[in-house]
Amino acid sequence: MPRVDPLRELGRTLLVLGGLLVVVGALLYFGGKLPLRLGRLPGDVVHRGEHTTFYFPIVTCLSLSLGLSLLFWFFGQFRK
Repeated sequence: MPRVDPLRELGRTLLVLGGLLVVVGALLYFGGKLPLRLGRLPGDVVHRGEHTTFYFPIVTCLSLSLGLSLLFWFFGQFRK
């Protein structure tokens, strides 16, 4: 099995993290202009009482969980 260069692996990791930072930054920057915003998806529970507000973003949590699971599965396929 060929030996892996640690500097090359570090470079790859930094490139992936940099790409993720760009994507997250773009989502945060343009998030207000998107038709469906995280935290305000249809199905998120909001109950406004007289003196309290209860907010439970169930659909947002499910969407993030599905997206992260798919992302981790996708990157796991590269490691094999």
